[in-house]
Amino acid sequence: MANSLNFDPTAQFRVDGKIAIVTGASSGLGARFARVLHAAGATVVLTARRLDRLETLSAELPGSLPVQCDVADEGQRVALIETVVKTYGRIDILVNNAGITHKVPIESETIDQFREVIEVNTTAIWHLCKLAGENMVANKSGSIVNVASILGMIAGTPVKQANYAASKGAVIAMSREIAVQWARKGVRVNSLCPGWFVSEMTAGMDTDEGSQKYVMQNSPIPRMGAEHELDGALLFMASDASSFMTGQSIVVDGGWTAR
Repeated sequence: MANSLNFDPTAQFRVDGKIAIVTGASSGLGARFARVLHAAGATVVLTARRLDRLETLSAELPGSLPVQCDVADEGQRVALIETVVKTYGRIDILVNNAGITHKVPIESETIDQFREVIEVNTTAIWHLCKLAGENMVANKSGSIVNVASILGMIAGTPVKQANYAASKGAVIAMSREIAVQWARKGVRVNSLCPGWFVSEMTAGMDTDEGSQKYVMQNSPIPRMGAEHELDGALLFMASDASSFMTGQSIVVDGGWTAR
């Protein structure tokens, strides 16, 4: 039995010495995820399209590495993983957070809009899992957290975005499948499914009267989530605290999907 004086159950949530990649780290939830992993001991690779924002964030996180990457571009995805492996020799944690949406009724949605969202939200995640996973499988160790959404599980209307719902539903199913393929190879893959959170993607919802009324009427906890309320779920999934969990989705939504 562990000595109660030395027993620290929080230690398993630490990621000291781990190399972690966070996509979409230039703002919002991605920047928060990077800060959380850094605070928990990881060396964080910050990646997004806006290099100036990455460099500003990197200045706040000693030892972090900003790498410009548009995840919609296949060549840039390959270059990102090659850079990280060349620099550090391994990848321990991958947080696929970058995402976009088009809020438009399907009758007005174009096929190009749909394809754009699928490329960023689904294809890029599949590709980065594959690329980073090659290194993880070789090292027989790794944790991948794919940021999905409750809109991959339920309809979002009156916020109309079939493109986003399709992409996030695919991420949940894809994560489950990859998790099972790699379960005996030391690599875990799980999905984080936020509800309505204050972020760059939901800009304006927190101050719009109609949006707030919609949230308060439909969420058992009658408000939007704050970015820090994903910290625990992220650390659990990224760290050894979830060493016996793979192929699962953690929903953090104020009870929205429990109704």
